[in-house]
Amino acid sequence: MSPSPTGEVLISSERLAGRVTELGAQISRDYADKDLVMVGVLRGAVVFIADLLRSLDVACEIDFMAVSSYGSSRDSSGVVRILKDLDDSITGRDVLIVEDIVDSGLTLNYLMRNLRARDPASLEVCALLTKPERRRVDVPIRYTGFEIPNTFVVGYGLDHAQQYRHLAHVAELPEDVDPGSGTR
Repeated sequence: MSPSPTGEVLISSERLAGRVTELGAQISRDYADKDLVMVGVLRGAVVFIADLLRSLDVACEIDFMAVSSYGSSRDSSGVVRILKDLDDSITGRDVLIVEDIVDSGLTLNYLMRNLRARDPASLEVCALLTKPERRRVDVPIRYTGFEIPNTFVVGYGLDHAQQYRHLAHVAELPEDVDPGSGTR
């Protein structure tokens, strides 16, 4: 792949678009006769859920939650806080959590326990990116976009200190990049 202003491009915009289309087709088949609610995890999953929604051939509703476990750090603190909860009830609904990235699994594990307690008909996960070698908690991910190596990535909604979400691709963020300026 070619370099970007941040670092090595791991997943091009073309590969992202193709995989999102494939995921949309698979989800459409699996939820054809279901009462689907996609729950986007803010802020990182916004770009992904928007593209995924447009690739579906089934009706669905969307809702959002905002959780925090990183702050401006590169590593999860393991302490999860809900910053914004769902607006609507998911009781008896088929819920698909849409995540940008699953790293340690700690945040997703917490989120799944929280949502499972609300008695949905089903609860599954769609993650754009996963880092299997970083997993500290085994969480079931039904739909995976890409498995990536243990590197910090930005772009396509993923950020570092609120920077780089605008990139149309996923790129590695080198250790020596200043997130405020984008310079080394």
